[in-house]
Amino acid sequence: MLSLSQLPVGRTARVIELNASRPVDQRLLALGLLPGMRVKVVRVAPLGDPIAIEFHNQCVSLRRAEAAEVIVEEERGADGERLKTND
Repeated sequence: MLSLSQLPVGRTARVIELNASRPVDQRLLALGLLPGMRVKVVRVAPLGDPIAIEFHNQCVSLRRAEAAEVIVEEERGADGERLKTND
């Protein structure tokens, strides 16, 4: 497991944990990002902050510190290799 801020661009992961007491996580929950859902890092700003994530065909920007509090598990293929999407 790792934080969303550690996920490389183009990689997908499943959300393991959100902290519903944090306002930013409440916003993500309201947008439909729930534990168990698939999320993809689509872009990182040139200086590394913010990062853009995609879920349910919507793109949301988060500060790196906010993304560091979202726990994810990187998806892997049947062979154990990390999945990378090209879309």
